[in-house]
Amino acid sequence: MSPYALTFMAQRYYKTIIFLLFILISPQAFSQLRGVITDSLTNETLMYISVFYEGKGVGAISNTKGEYTIETRRGWNELTFSAIGYITKVVRIEPGMKFLNVKMAPADIMLSEVVVKPQRERYTRKNNPAVDFMRKVIEHKSEQKLEENDFYRYDKYQKMKTSLNDVKPEGLDKGLFKKMPFLKDQIEVSPESQKLILPLSIQETASEVIYRKSPKNQKTIIKGMRSNGIDELFSTGDMVGTVLNDVFSDVNIYDNDIRLLQERFVSPISSSSAISFYKFYLMDTIMVDRHECVHLTFVPQNSQDFGFTGHLYVVNDSTYAVKKCQMNLPKNTGVNFVERLDISQEFEQLPNGNWVLTDDDMVIDLSLVDAVQGAQVRRTTKYTNYSFEPLEADLFKKRGNVIKDPRAQNRDDSFWAEVRQVPLTETEGGMDNLIDKFQEIPGFKYFMIGLRALVENYVETGTKNTPSKFDFGPVNTVISSNYIDGTRFRLSGQTTAQFNPNWFLKGYAAYGLRDQKWKYEAEVTYAFDKREFFPWEFPRHNLSLRYRYDVMSPMDKFLATDKDNVFVAWKITTVDQMSYVRDIEMKHEIETMNGLSLTTSLLHRNDEPAGKLQYLRNDGDATAVHDITTTELGVTLSYSPGQTYINTKQRRRPVSFDAPVYTLSHTTGFKGVLGGDYNFNLTEASIWKRFWLSSWGRADVTLKAGAQWDKVPFPLLILPAANLSYITQKETFNLINNMEFMNDRYASFSVTYDMGGKLLNRIPLMKKLKWREAFRFRTLWGDLTDKNNPYKNPGDSDLFLFPARDGEVTSFVMDPKKPYMEASVGIYNIFKILHVEYVRRLNYLDNPNTKKHGIRFMIMMTF
Repeated sequence: MSPYALTFMAQRYYKTIIFLLFILISPQAFSQLRGVITDSLTNETLMYISVFYEGKGVGAISNTKGEYTIETRRGWNELTFSAIGYITKVVRIEPGMKFLNVKMAPADIMLSEVVVKPQRERYTRKNNPAVDFMRKVIEHKSEQKLEENDFYRYDKYQKMKTSLNDVKPEGLDKGLFKKMPFLKDQIEVSPESQKLILPLSIQETASEVIYRKSPKNQKTIIKGMRSNGIDELFSTGDMVGTVLNDVFSDVNIYDNDIRLLQERFVSPISSSSAISFYKFYLMDTIMVDRHECVHLTFVPQNSQDFGFTGHLYVVNDSTYAVKKCQMNLPKNTGVNFVERLDISQEFEQLPNGNWVLTDDDMVIDLSLVDAVQGAQVRRTTKYTNYSFEPLEADLFKKRGNVIKDPRAQNRDDSFWAEVRQVPLTETEGGMDNLIDKFQEIPGFKYFMIGLRALVENYVETGTKNTPSKFDFGPVNTVISSNYIDGTRFRLSGQTTAQFNPNWFLKGYAAYGLRDQKWKYEAEVTYAFDKREFFPWEFPRHNLSLRYRYDVMSPMDKFLATDKDNVFVAWKITTVDQMSYVRDIEMKHEIETMNGLSLTTSLLHRNDEPAGKLQYLRNDGDATAVHDITTTELGVTLSYSPGQTYINTKQRRRPVSFDAPVYTLSHTTGFKGVLGGDYNFNLTEASIWKRFWLSSWGRADVTLKAGAQWDKVPFPLLILPAANLSYITQKETFNLINNMEFMNDRYASFSVTYDMGGKLLNRIPLMKKLKWREAFRFRTLWGDLTDKNNPYKNPGDSDLFLFPARDGEVTSFVMDPKKPYMEASVGIYNIFKILHVEYVRRLNYLDNPNTKKHGIRFMIMMTF
């Protein structure tokens, strides 16, 4: 066991041993009284509270969880609770009492000759000095923003450490840990909780931030970055660090909303909602680093809303600048998986009068379930070398908001010794050795193969020393089913940048037991810029060639995942109208650092109907068409400013959904070119935007519109984005059937309002479940012009009859004066992972085989 662990264990049990000895030699009989001490305002547990019998020489001190234990004796009837900053409390104890929980109120302090008593039941904003003072802080907050300067620059050092939390030394001698005796040497003591922790990952970043007010431009130049620990075990390398930096993002208390844990929390200095969201209390006037400061505490009106409890120390002068801030989550917070969150920020005044952030520390204790080992994430950030001198224009000419120095990941120890503001602990510095020891454990290689398959959905073929050049997967597509294939088996794989940093290969082979046919896909991609892992890394500049023969449903193109995903294969209805599709596609993709992308594609497609789908000419004889062929040129322009991505083995995913997405596309078909049967022009546009509504949640809004300008048969018309699975899919209609509506003009609107528990958290019994509510509304306006309507063009063989099943037509023309509508009410965070949604179709109920309502669900874990 390490010296740290031995020292901690000795300190922890020393008083217990003395106490037990005292029991043995004591001539008087006594029992014990236990309890928890909390802050009466914030409900946070209080450590280091003195608990004693006045004049008896017997006492105790509460631990880091606010727990205390003290003996009781006959005739000792009053127990005193005391600590600096809190009102001393004397509680009478009754004979035989075993448990006593105590709430302690912060001391009432005279400020400007007004005494403010922090009593919830009498709280009012009117004529409240604390509220009046906070209004002045909010009024002056714009003066404290760095962006008020014409220029600024500063250096930033950040260290992110992820550890197993509350490690029990005796547990390291049992089960799987018996094969890892070296873990005992990795144990540290958490300074805040005094629990034992086991560091597993360290990320360090040294960067320079520069800013120009006019024209506005801000850039972060990453000068050094290093990552050691479990990150090395995943071939997507930056995945863990990217997620951690987004989930535990930098906190700016001068923002109205604080983005943290991928949610929005109301800042105690929010100009839009702080006064209505929080209760403020004036506590004291104290000196903080030679500055006289006003000490305030704050708590949210409802502890389960997304807000903080904490303390503000505001300079008592005309600047109303924050000198120090401490924030944590309320005890009964609605946030999932977080047992404890502490944020501490300190500000300093520069010679020019600017107040700037110098220290920003965050510690979060996470726990998935009680039976699983918890984790601790510690983020330490230091800001130094502020300057407000003019900066050269050339510094802002580089592309992108985040610029990585080519030497960033190859910095030597001397660089880190110079920029590192916080020294590494012994275990942090030896993280490389820890991973090497893991690799030496018999069977660890196969354990990691299984773990990667679970986390990344792929099975790698390499090791740490010989990174994988080829991955098998996605794993969740190995077995699936559909109407044509029946049971379907598929083997897929792809190369990585370790095979070649510019050339990438991927493909699959699949076999259906019902139709007894092989399906396959092969794709080769050339990345013009060398890739670190996969070709879709941001920003993309790729040229690819793909060949595919497979069975497809018309709705498959609307799926956000692979069509062979075993979970998506579970449909609400039998999808028996499908096609055998043979594609050859060449595609060029290019992106800029500001989020603008251009995709150009040339597609040759042969489409043969299968199952109960038939292509029948509208010629009076219903002449069958064996297949149709199209030759298409497509151009798509997309703009998503500020979007960042995380690379997975299957695709890249947005780290957050805060960036808007604007898309404009046009596809032209050429008759007679490479066997193409039709001329056509299809134009579509869409806008997606998330709106944060502070403590009232968020709304996701989608607008789409499109037009097929030419005369075409129904396979080339515009189909609604229908979702036929039980799994909810973004931006799709849940109760529209396969090819139910045929349009050549359409416009759709979708809004999802996630209240984050704002309603359910106010229902007395319901709020204990911490469920959250969400509401959706989707509508589709569609029209089919006469030229594309077979009913209005009898005998026109250029058009096809609408699809039918057993003689009954299954596709219809929408009434342009009657948009389709559906609404849903969902509850999520059930058992912290389940989303259940009730969907109701509001019109077009007379169409055959329609479902008026349904249930959809999704596995969704959120903070």
